[in-house]
Amino acid sequence: MISLQAKTRKDFGKKTKSIKKNAQIPAVVYGPGVKNFSIQVEEGEFKKVFRKAGESSLIELSIEGEKEKKPVLIHEMQKDPVSDKVIHIDFYQADLKEEVEVAVPLVFEGSAPAEKDLGGTLNKNMLEIEVKALPQNLPHEIKVNIDSLKTFEDHILVKDLVLPKDVVSLKKPEEIVASVLPPQKVEEELATEIKENVEDIEKVVKEKKEEDVVAEVKEDKKEEKKSE
Repeated sequence: MISLQAKTRKDFGKKTKSIKKNAQIPAVVYGPGVKNFSIQVEEGEFKKVFRKAGESSLIELSIEGEKEKKPVLIHEMQKDPVSDKVIHIDFYQADLKEEVEVAVPLVFEGSAPAEKDLGGTLNKNMLEIEVKALPQNLPHEIKVNIDSLKTFEDHILVKDLVLPKDVVSLKKPEEIVASVLPPQKVEEELATEIKENVEDIEKVVKEKKEEDVVAEVKEDKKEEKKSE
């Protein structure tokens, strides 16, 4: 299990700014039968752990001054909209005897003949899949081999995925995970997307013009009242 060091957090509200200045990230831990408590973790160390664990692998949380290590999952991260830096973390302390539901990333590997030889474009309908399992059985990722996509009619379905033992998919078996689109289909989808974008822009421009007209009318009325 991947380990992460943490410290109990005593600063809250505006005082958390000093924590962030010291390259620490404020966080909270909660879970079934667990009283919420606040901690802080070192920014650089957390980045390393997140790259390895993601949001679907158990982490062994070691809190300074406490002997008991806590099994947690990264449940949610808040990011600064400008810098994209993580500014707060929610850790979920899991009960190892109870199943949890998480989204596991899909990693596509291999080469699709329909893409390579027929000029198609790989279409990934899913980038992650929701699964259910005991916390200790959760996979970090699920690999999807695309070698079987030889024609534009071929699909990889949820039921085709190779899941680890004791891990159950929460998606319907017949849902499409990946396929290869023919060149013409890709062009049509791009054309549709461009058309929709143009229509959206035209709508915004029209609304703006209408707002300007209304504003001008109001301004004219004000001027008329002044002249009276």
